[in-house]
Amino acid sequence: MSTQASNVGRDAAEVRGAMEDTQKIVHAQGQAMQQVAQQLDEVQRAQGSIATATLETLQAVAHAREALQAVSREVQGIVETLHQVSDAAGQITQIALQTRLVAFNASVEAKRAGDAGRGFGVVADAVKDLAGQVETTSKTIMRTVGQLDERIESFSRDLRFDDSADVSARSAVHVAFSSVEADVERISQAADQSRNICARLNEHTQELESEVQQASARLNTALACSDRFLKVSEAMIEQVAGFGIETEDTPFIQAAQQAADEIAAMLENAVRQGSVKLGDLFDEQYRGIPKTNPPQYLTRFVEVADRLFPQVQERSLALSPRVSYVIAVDRNGYCPMHNKKYALPQRGDVVWDTANSRYRRIFNDRTGLASARNQRPFLLQTYRRDMGGGQYVLLKEASAPITVGGRHWGGLRIGFSF
Repeated sequence: MSTQASNVGRDAAEVRGAMEDTQKIVHAQGQAMQQVAQQLDEVQRAQGSIATATLETLQAVAHAREALQAVSREVQGIVETLHQVSDAAGQITQIALQTRLVAFNASVEAKRAGDAGRGFGVVADAVKDLAGQVETTSKTIMRTVGQLDERIESFSRDLRFDDSADVSARSAVHVAFSSVEADVERISQAADQSRNICARLNEHTQELESEVQQASARLNTALACSDRFLKVSEAMIEQVAGFGIETEDTPFIQAAQQAADEIAAMLENAVRQGSVKLGDLFDEQYRGIPKTNPPQYLTRFVEVADRLFPQVQERSLALSPRVSYVIAVDRNGYCPMHNKKYALPQRGDVVWDTANSRYRRIFNDRTGLASARNQRPFLLQTYRRDMGGGQYVLLKEASAPITVGGRHWGGLRIGFSF
């Protein structure tokens, strides 16, 4: 029965470990799905903002085109005014020409009059010169107005927009506006398509998330069943050992009990000698050691543990090649001093540190906490030990309670292979 229960326990522990690994993966997938859903929501909101921005851009282009049309009408009014100025300048030129002819005739008549018309002739010549200057100036005005008229007319044509006109006949300004409108339309269409795709993806993501949650719930149920299955196998082994029948686990159970008694005697002696206070021995103020991963802690009894525990732990470790570790932990699973081969300073490599720097750590997993808080004569469990980097070792563990001054301090744990 002991052998069969041990094999069953091993299989149950393997199954439980596989379920735990799968549960972690499913949990990570669920979180990833939630993040994807959140990101899709953010993308949809961003695409909604893009749609709003493109609509506002199209409206702004339309307003700009309307403003240009208004400017075009104003410019057309300026062109018409310039035409009037040009007409007026032409009339001035005609008047100046006529004035010069009249002044020329007056000058001729003044010369005929001789000395009597000399003064009148001077005035006639002055009027003729002035009329010539007016004619020259008015012609200059007409040329300038004509050039300005051509420029403004060209500018006005650039500003005018005709929907019926061919694209090639439109001005560069309106071609640019049309290009902007077309680009904005393409952006808006792409945003709409992307938003629709994201909406469908979001629906699929929500379905997947629901399925992942269902799988996680079923895994939790299966994990609880395997846990009960494992406990049944452990209880069977304990019952066989409790009958006094020698099994392959008996030497390790006895070694755990003996080591627990020795640790308890050492701690009581240390309290009597005053090397540690009883209150300090039950210190639960675990102070984190900075820059440690996995995290390590200090308490007020680490010094006495460093001095006393290796004497028992290292000797018990040599009990059998099957023994992997022998440690004393307090009732919360805190291990002040591990075996020397596992009590190496951390290097900053979390995988290596998990496997080789196991002292000053709290092992409050199912097995660790059960061993730490067990107050029965012994406890036998199947243990899946985390060695870091996704590596696990399947072990059995025998533990016995450590009592100091009539108070339960913790437990002595011996892990050994099948």
